[in-house]
Amino acid sequence: MQPLLDLMPRRVLVVDDDESIVDLISTRLIIGGYKVATATDGFEAIRHLKDLTPDAMILDINMPGLDGFGVLEHMRKPDSHKAATLVLTARHHAGDVEKAIRLGAKDYLAKPFDDRLLLSRVARLFRRQPAVIVED
Repeated sequence: MQPLLDLMPRRVLVVDDDESIVDLISTRLIIGGYKVATATDGFEAIRHLKDLTPDAMILDINMPGLDGFGVLEHMRKPDSHKAATLVLTARHHAGDVEKAIRLGAKDYLAKPFDDRLLLSRVARLFRRQPAVIVED
């Protein structure tokens, strides 16, 4: 029997200052069976992380005010909600990818993107990590 949590729709927060991109990604995720919340800047994303506690987040880097790197830095704080994060951005320089991963992003995808690839990357955010056994 599947655990009850596996039967509930996964909650994904989509963060991008371009509302047409937010609508496109949200539609694809809803069709894919996800429950979606949206934010159009980094400050709104931080509020939603606290209030909605999403399971995952798709995060743009280039946003006015608080950018995606700032959101990732915020999630490193001990009292912040952690959401498995896919960075989806037009920035695809090696230094940007490295910085996003170092700050805690689980994956990085450059715009423009293929719908199927996006959905497979989001699904990968939910894969369970194998337990690590530490022996004394």
